[in-house]
Amino acid sequence: MREVAASFVVPGPSGMAIRDRLKGLTVADKKVLRLVGDHLGTLASRDLKARCSAGLEHDSKAWAERKWSLTGESSSRWAGSITKTSHDQWALARRGQLAHIHSLEAAIATITHRLSVPLGTKGSRQTPGGYRSRQEWFAKSRRLHALEDRLQKARADRERGVVHVVRGGKQLLNTRHHLEQAGLSEEQWRSRWEAGRRYLAADGESGKRFGNETIRVTPDGEVSLRLPAPLVHLANAAHGRYVLAARVSFAHRGEAWRDRVSANRAVAYRIHEDTVRGRWYLTASWAIPQVQTVPLEAARANGMVGVDTNADHLAAWRLDRHGNPVGQPLRFDYDLSGSATHRDAQVRHALIRLLHWAKRHQLAIAIEDLDFTAETTREKHGRKKRFRRLISGMPTSQLRARLVSMATELAIPIVAVDPAYTSRWGAQHWKQPLTSKTRKTTRHDAAAVAIGRRALGHPIRRRTAPPLHDRSDRAGHRTVQAEPGIPGREGNRPRVPGPRTRSVPPGCGAKAVDQNAQHRSGRSAEHEPWQQDSLPLSPQERFRARRSPCPPPPCGA
Repeated sequence: MREVAASFVVPGPSGMAIRDRLKGLTVADKKVLRLVGDHLGTLASRDLKARCSAGLEHDSKAWAERKWSLTGESSSRWAGSITKTSHDQWALARRGQLAHIHSLEAAIATITHRLSVPLGTKGSRQTPGGYRSRQEWFAKSRRLHALEDRLQKARADRERGVVHVVRGGKQLLNTRHHLEQAGLSEEQWRSRWEAGRRYLAADGESGKRFGNETIRVTPDGEVSLRLPAPLVHLANAAHGRYVLAARVSFAHRGEAWRDRVSANRAVAYRIHEDTVRGRWYLTASWAIPQVQTVPLEAARANGMVGVDTNADHLAAWRLDRHGNPVGQPLRFDYDLSGSATHRDAQVRHALIRLLHWAKRHQLAIAIEDLDFTAETTREKHGRKKRFRRLISGMPTSQLRARLVSMATELAIPIVAVDPAYTSRWGAQHWKQPLTSKTRKTTRHDAAAVAIGRRALGHPIRRRTAPPLHDRSDRAGHRTVQAEPGIPGREGNRPRVPGPRTRSVPPGCGAKAVDQNAQHRSGRSAEHEPWQQDSLPLSPQERFRARRSPCPPPPCGA
């Protein structure tokens, strides 16, 4: 068993982004946006190539030279935004390269271990067993050599600072060779490719008018952009600017955006085209101060809502501060089939129902800190393709990001717990006790209880039941929930009047739970001076002693 990490309160988001559609664009507006985006996209591709070529030798002087070379063909602000984006893309590619190396190392270690054990060896949850057949062993031995070659190349690229980045996306690039399978024509693919490689983004500038000099949006929704130097002749306003006919009105968090632009605080903008729907969108984003999270003890004060994440629903159960399930379990369903926008909407709808329910009861939410990066590889689970597909479809990162941002708006604390053994222990200790004739408790409901108890600081295991009544101490042990400070924790259990069995009359065993009254080793009754050892009894006398009732108490007792 691995060590379970401590629970913690998740900090709030560090930024905010909103989006609105650019409605009412004229043909001239769309033409200007495409020309500007294509021109800046060409500059961005050239700058990204220069940044990747510099590799680890890049410094601030090289950055300044890149910006200077782009300023003459655009402007200083466009050039600064392009160079910053290229640097961020290179850094992201480096992080992805390191994650790829770690995955290759893990796969090679797993295959090497499985090749070293005999065929058909049983595995465990910690270590995998051997391969099933000689044919599979041979195929995996060949795969091992292929992975070692990939690892060697990846390590060499990382040492030299070489990364592989595709503007527009590698997946869309490879789709060009499989248009029939993707259901696209060459013209449709070309429009998506050009839209993905356009560059229409500008960083915010605090203190400037409306928070951005390059792409400016006034509080009443007027959108204008500063044209690059070669396209200044297309301007329809002063100072080389082009004003779009469309106006924006951010319905979501529009007041927060309006307050920022009215105070000339920095706001970054991005304009992009959805070629499938034939629409243009404007995205506004800005940084927000770090939200101070509440202490963990304060989040536990009113109890917790344990949430178990699954492929098609969220299983939730309310727990009081002592870790006891309250009420009935809840299930928030979502359907992750279809497009990306449909999946995102399904996740948001499920989360908002969960958050509103937690807000009504003033409870914090406990959720697992899931990361299935190492669980989706073929070497981890072998032929269990269905299980790999199941955990790959779980929206862990998307749900985590959505939940944190939405909970921050409602001032609901989020407590992240270690996911180790929650499903197994929850089903073992809570599924059967919470099942009744009118309620069927699922494994996911029991896991939600386990997650909530771990977030509250309680053990997942239920209270330990007292010993059976046929034991010598007569159910005198207390449960694990009794804390040291509770009065009467070590006291005797109150005797229930009446016989406990048909052969024991009332009053017998009044001191059965008093350990000091028993004739046992280490007890005070054994060392009293008036104690006399009893003589051994014959079998007939022992039989009569069991059948005879207890003698009456002495007079004055």
